[in-house]
Amino acid sequence: MNHFPKLTSNRLILDQLKHTDIETITAHANNTKIVDNTRTMPYPYFEEDAVSWINLANQGYKKKDHFIFAIRLKADKKLIGGIGLDINLQNNRAELGYWLAETFWNKGYTTEAVQEIIQFGFEKLHLNKIIAVHLTSNIASGKVMIKNKMIKEAELVDHDLKRGATTNNPSYVSLIQYRLTKKEYQSLFLFK
Repeated sequence: MNHFPKLTSNRLILDQLKHTDIETITAHANNTKIVDNTRTMPYPYFEEDAVSWINLANQGYKKKDHFIFAIRLKADKKLIGGIGLDINLQNNRAELGYWLAETFWNKGYTTEAVQEIIQFGFEKLHLNKIIAVHLTSNIASGKVMIKNKMIKEAELVDHDLKRGATTNNPSYVSLIQYRLTKKEYQSLFLFK
């Protein structure tokens, strides 16, 4: 892969993040409703956070261990979120993660983007397994995984420290993990 991949679906383009996206990323990501549904996004979200995320994407692409895409509307190329695969090279698997600007929730965009990333992971990166987790409070994210034929694999009880908690004052969140293996993907999608 000499150039960053560009994926397209009916309504979306998934492509490389750009420094011209910083203002839009910051505006969308600085939202407690988004942050409360993710595991690692900081709040408040500053331009420096967007710069760090873009740099992470660029370094991950160079190392081939992290593929982070902008989610854009095909109609006007407007950035509406992000999606990516964090790759465990040693075990040939990846963890899928995503976020979407609140204005675009409940329109099927995330489901559409996840479908493209799963296809990319299995058909272009030749991964053996893709997992995704969601906070137990984020039921909508679980629905996205189910719509993409992912299989519930585990409930990870008190798995992560809650944002803002410390080891001196711990509070934990539980996660639900979904999976799709290459064999499962092939049996579901190869002959559709």
